[in-house]
Amino acid sequence: MCLGIPGQVVEITDAENDLAKVDVNGIKRTISVRLLARENLRSGDWVLVHVGFAMAKIDQHEADLTLEAVKQMGQSYTDELSAFISSSIL
Repeated sequence: MCLGIPGQVVEITDAENDLAKVDVNGIKRTISVRLLARENLRSGDWVLVHVGFAMAKIDQHEADLTLEAVKQMGQSYTDELSAFISSSIL
């Protein structure tokens, strides 16, 4: 199962290559935000992340609701978080 888990943009690390550092549940990784290039992402914005890629921009309320819902999915959430932990763009 593919899940998107909420992550908060910490900083745009390489705007030219569409890379940003995000915080997902206290784990910070650099991910590709290329799919959201037209969204003008900034530090503090929320995105749905799947294995190193931001898939959608969301607001704080949606991030909170989504995080609560995916945590209730148990193993699927754990698997997605593990995939994020092991992902690396650089």
